[in-house]
Amino acid sequence: MKLRLATGASAFILCTTLATSFALPAQASGIDSVHPKAETAPLFDDEAGGDANADDPAIWRNSADPGRSLVIATAKQGGLRIYDLNARQVQSIPAPAGPGTDDKPGRFNNVDLVQGLRLGGVRADVAVVSDRGNDRLRIYRIDRDKPGGPLTDVTDPAVRPVFSADQAEINEQRTAYGLATWTDRTTGRSYALVSQRNRTRIALVELVATPVGTIGYRQVRTLDLPSSFRLPTGATWTPCAEPGELPQVEGMVVDPVDGTLYAGQEDVGIWRIDAGLTGTPTLVDKVRDYGVPGTYDEQTEECAPGVDPGFGGTHLSADVEGLTLLTQPDGDGYLLASSQGDDTFVAYDRERDEDNEYEDAFRVAAASTSLDGSEVCDGAAALNAPLGTRYPDGLLVVQDGKETPGDGDREATGFKFVDLGDVVDAID
Repeated sequence: MKLRLATGASAFILCTTLATSFALPAQASGIDSVHPKAETAPLFDDEAGGDANADDPAIWRNSADPGRSLVIATAKQGGLRIYDLNARQVQSIPAPAGPGTDDKPGRFNNVDLVQGLRLGGVRADVAVVSDRGNDRLRIYRIDRDKPGGPLTDVTDPAVRPVFSADQAEINEQRTAYGLATWTDRTTGRSYALVSQRNRTRIALVELVATPVGTIGYRQVRTLDLPSSFRLPTGATWTPCAEPGELPQVEGMVVDPVDGTLYAGQEDVGIWRIDAGLTGTPTLVDKVRDYGVPGTYDEQTEECAPGVDPGFGGTHLSADVEGLTLLTQPDGDGYLLASSQGDDTFVAYDRERDEDNEYEDAFRVAAASTSLDGSEVCDGAAALNAPLGTRYPDGLLVVQDGKETPGDGDREATGFKFVDLGDVVDAID
């Protein structure tokens, strides 16, 4: 998450109230609500909680036994958490330490999956993770029944930083941040697209298996999205941020059918780009605050907004966060985006021929007094395939950025599991 304009505070409070009030009819807000069926145990971002902070999920389908599928999720400095479909933790993997006592520790930010990657003479499914703390990718082989598993680290020890030249640059933390994987159906090669924290850069790296059964990567090319924008008035607008920071990208997803990358530039909107990082990016939708001038106040660490010139979008409230695809066999489906500023999820048509037009929006609202909804959501993942008897229509997993577990003043985060059939009904 990043700072947002101070004018969003009252709207944020209102939307938080709506999202957590399960007794309020969905019609009252004009947006349908869906309700989680399960939630993970809360993670606490303090020393007692292991500095764990829920961020981004991915859903791995066990084709041999779909009811034993897994949700793999990042917990930032707390590493990885792996859950079953009942949202029970089955494995915890710590983030690696920094190389020195004064260096930044590992911090797992985003995760995505690659299926059928050739590894040691066989095909294997792997989870790819962006380690923001060490500016590297970490790769884990998935084997549901492996003792000590189901995830095993297969990262080549010789991998280099994604963006940084040396450890001093790594410690500045302009490092690997958002992440999406992609397998080119023409060549069979697998890639990760990695965004850089506090910069507009996206890197395309190819995943490369080594003869000893580990996986490394090599950079193919990079692309820099704009950091300032020409408005219809002729004026130039740059999103307000702390000095030295540019409008970063985090949420990303690639449509596997046509190799289209969708990238959420948090304070700007959603871009559509060729996953090979060639061609000209297209801005699919803008956030509401697009074009609003702001002045950064060092005392409050907030941006004081100016007059809204009216050039923003109508569906997304910054930050734009988790992006995921709800795919359908006929090529139809939806691009889902977390509109973090108003606690909603926005659905766009998946088809480029329809110019990814807006379809609908929904909230993940509380199911009961003990099972709340999702607020200030970072990451999200959808899988439109049967997952046993619990989720026969598929699953949506969303991060919940502010749980209230009743443990004093400790702030907690976690993940909510939602029946994907309910999501489709809400959109349709």
